[in-house]
Amino acid sequence: FYINQTCFIYFKDITTDEINSIDTLWNILNKIGGYGWRQSAFDNPVDVFADALKVFVTDKNNHRIQRFDKNLNYNFQISTRESSIEDERFGYPLSAVMSNQGDIFILDSENLRILKFDIFGNFIQNFAGYDYGNYALTNPKQLAISMQNNIFVVDENVILIFDQFGNGIGRVEGEQNFSGIKIIFNDLVINTDDRIFHANLRNPVLNITEIKLTAYEKAIKIVSALIFNNKLYLLTKNRILVFNKSEL
Repeated sequence: FYINQTCFIYFKDITTDEINSIDTLWNILNKIGGYGWRQSAFDNPVDVFADALKVFVTDKNNHRIQRFDKNLNYNFQISTRESSIEDERFGYPLSAVMSNQGDIFILDSENLRILKFDIFGNFIQNFAGYDYGNYALTNPKQLAISMQNNIFVVDENVILIFDQFGNGIGRVEGEQNFSGIKIIFNDLVINTDDRIFHANLRNPVLNITEIKLTAYEKAIKIVSALIFNNKLYLLTKNRILVFNKSEL
């Protein structure tokens, strides 16, 4: 799930293959999708990314990224699995984000690499493939992008960091495998199935600390997590939980 600058919340429903949008008062705004391969339909929409005007849905089993406006009206799609050009092909994508310069980055699970396209869907480059040494992807789950246009990828227990040109610039290892990563403004949030970690990207040194939900005693199975306006949003299998900073 994701929250854009205008406080619209977008989240997937894996049981119906739908994308929903609500506001922070929990009013339902729009809903699209259902199982299929036509435009605005999905087959396992695994990730959502949004800015103030655009929404990108990673439609995994249809091997494409669909782009919508903020009201979930269809714009276009990026799909290159059948391309004759090997460098631009991707399949079973896991995640897609857009930089503040309009470049689109797609996490390709079929070929274990990241692809970069321009705002019109034209291929630019790929990186993080098998020839990237310590920055080669092995079992990636999700990617996120910072306001400085750096790409963060969770890959098993490692966070790999690339600049917007595909150069590896950082690598951080954790104690257990990560399952999700989100960046809203300068708040980086990483999660496992039951733990949450945070870093403020304003700091020159990446200092990742664990968030403890001290005021919440129930065990939580975490799907995704993010911080927005000093509140922690947790997506579980069937609900969204919101915690104020004082509860952390």
